[in-house]
Amino acid sequence: MLMVQRAKEMRFAGGAAVFPGGRVDEADRVLAQQLGALEPGEIDEQAARIAAVRETLEETGLAVGFHQSPSLAEARRAREVLLNTGALAPTLAELGWTLDLERLVAFSRWRPRHKEVRVFDTRFYLADLGTGAVDLAVDDTENTHLFWASASDALGMADSGEIKVIFPTRRNLERLAQFGNFAEALDHVAQFPSCMITPFMELRDGEPWLMIPADAGYPVAGEKLASAARG
Repeated sequence: MLMVQRAKEMRFAGGAAVFPGGRVDEADRVLAQQLGALEPGEIDEQAARIAAVRETLEETGLAVGFHQSPSLAEARRAREVLLNTGALAPTLAELGWTLDLERLVAFSRWRPRHKEVRVFDTRFYLADLGTGAVDLAVDDTENTHLFWASASDALGMADSGEIKVIFPTRRNLERLAQFGNFAEALDHVAQFPSCMITPFMELRDGEPWLMIPADAGYPVAGEKLASAARG
């Protein structure tokens, strides 16, 4: 599993270890429409997958979601083109690659309900790398460090204070730690398909807890609000 550490100066989750990702750009939506996703919901989903492919390549140099299986040198070239053009479509044209968005498996979708002006609607995807960890490089802008770790190891690092993880990341790490391989993760997703997760408050013995639904496939449904890192 690949994680990146966000720069401490970032307004949201500064200094935290998170999964690679970022926002959906308008160019991602345009490309989704060009791929033939016609219904609004389909366009949104395709655009989110395209953004996941683009942001992962941009932030780490890892190429996922393509029909091709690029070498490390090819992936680095693709990242260079992406950074120069700022969009995935010209990168695909330059490299002669095509997207295979079905290789991204919808895992979960989180959308907190709060009064902040900026509301995060975050979709999590799984992708099978097959060969496992490869040598990558962080972008050194929004993120300062990247590392490979199992979900269990990442939780151990968080518990020891080596890394900081926010509430959604911890819950997803706990869920991922249940699986010994990608096939087990796929079986789990078939049982618990991706759904919208909206955390909520609950009082337990007079103490506030931050909770998520208990039937969404997560082994831990919440923690005390006082200990829950939220960004």
